[in-house]
Parts: sequence; structure tokens; C-alpha cells
Amino acid sequence: MKKTPDINPDDKDGVRLRNGLIVAHHGISVEVLFDDGLRGMVRVKRNSGHVVGDSVAVTEDVLTRLPRRTELRRRDARGGIHLVAANLDVLGIVAAPLSQTGFIDRAIVAARTAQLEPFVVINKCDLGEGVELADYLREIYAGSLPFFSLSAATGSGLDQLLEFLGAGRRGAFVGTSGVGKSSLLNVLCPHIDLQVGEVSDYNGLGRHTTTVSTLHTLSSGGELVDTPGFRDFGLVDISAQDLAAHFAGFENRVAESCRFRNCRHRSEPGCAIVTSVAQKLITAERYATYLGILDEVEADEEKNRAKGRRS
Repeated sequence: MKKTPDINPDDKDGVRLRNGLIVAHHGISVEVLFDDGLRGMVRVKRNSGHVVGDSVAVTEDVLTRLPRRTELRRRDARGGIHLVAANLDVLGIVAAPLSQTGFIDRAIVAARTAQLEPFVVINKCDLGEGVELADYLREIYAGSLPFFSLSAATGSGLDQLLEFLGAGRRGAFVGTSGVGKSSLLNVLCPHIDLQVGEVSDYNGLGRHTTTVSTLHTLSSGGELVDTPGFRDFGLVDISAQDLAAHFAGFENRVAESCRFRNCRHRSEPGCAIVTSVAQKLITAERYATYLGILDEVEADEEKNRAKGRRS
């Protein structure tokens, strides 16, 4: 458990201050794990902005958030912005059969921009479809970030993931509904007993079984934040340069020889990515995925510039 900065135990009026960590968010209250090992509920405003992983100081019933090291945000399909968690070190992106790579790519870029280390978890590898997906995604991502193929149902492959997380890392899993996040959390943290929903035969999408964000300590070390399931991961305040620098699979080639430091890999002369696509070192499919996300990012940048001109 990462210790929060020390605060004097008493203020000038003799009121006790206690440091702690938000380990669960229930909408109008949060559960705080204090540095002395005790837990307590503190009421907060529904839209207070506090999230699981926040380090806090509590004076009687008043909660004050301490500075964050990192924060991860996402945009939903309606344009709403959500803070997923704070003070994370790593982000696990969980996929399973029927998952879409666009979600994975956006989550990787968001994590890297937020100075988190992303890793990919392929669940349900006890199924033929899961093995096929793992083989496909390994070709795309395994050279760019840690990659784990496993089955929450059988337990195969979990040891490697536990070893990775157990090195003092605080992480969170994100993934579309139905990929088995809750099943995975149940195996890694048997004491939490999360409800597991079924995947719809109609659309292949799972039900949202997690409604409260919670933080759990692993027996082998490390911590995990469980977040409610969602079906999209829109980028928030990501620039075209952020995308160009952090898109999975481009890292080594960008470092090699793009002529311009702020190259967007679209049509700039001397672009290492465009050259790599022409040489078939990067697939046309992968490049098309990048350009699609770049279009979205540039559209958001233009909207922000327009708002700035009107204000």
C-alpha cells in the first residue's frame, strides 16, 4: 500500500487529521482506508470529483483530496467525461472474443499519455475463439507492451499476471462489458465475490455487473481497482502529437527517423510511419486504424480551438 504524505495529527484547534486512501465510491459517500488500518465512510457530494485511488486527509467529516500523481479519464458515447481512477501505476486492458481493437488502442494511448504503463489481458483463452483472438492481438501488441493470455475460468496463465502486479503496482482493469473483468477480479481477489453477468446471445455484449468502484489488495502484492464496465473509451484532451507518439506499434519506428519531431504520420515528408507502411513493415489495416483515431483527435482539437475563439 502506498503511504500518503504525512500530515500533522492535530491542527491548531486540536482537531485530529487522518490520512487515508479512498477504496470505494458509493455515489454520495466514499470508504476510506486510513493509514492506521481502520476504515470509515465519509459523505461527499454526488459530483465531488473524488475517485477510488485518491489520497485524502479527513478532519472529522470533512474530506480533502491530496495532489494526484496520475489520473485516467475517458469520454463516453454521449461526450461525457469520466474520471476512471487516480494514482494508478498500470492499466490492464481486458479483451475477450468479440472485443474490438479500437477500444484497446484508445485505452493504450490514454494510459501512456497519463504516464501509466498499459498491458493487455486476453481472457477466455480456454475457448477456441479466445486462443484465436490472443494469437491475433499478440501480433499487434506483444512487441509494444506486456501481454497476458489467460482464463479466469480455469486459472491458466494467472501466475504471470499476479507476478507482474505483485511488484508493488497499483492498477485497474478496463474493458467492454462481457470480457470477464468481474470473473477475473473474483479469481485474483476471492474475498470480493463480485456478481458475474451473462453475455447476451443477441448482441454479444455483457451486462454491467459492477456499479461501484472499489480498490482491492492482492495477496501476492499490488493493488487493483475494479471499475464499472463500459462499452467505449473515448479520448479526453489527447493531442495529435500524443496519439502519434503513443499509438501501439509505432514507437520504435517513430524513434528511428521521422524527419519532423511533431510529425502526425499523415502526409509529412520523411515520415517513418508512412515509409514503413509502404514497405509493409506496418500493415495497411493498422495504419487505417491509426488514421481513423487521428481524424477523431483532430476534430476534437478543432472544436476546442473554435470554443477558444468564441470565448
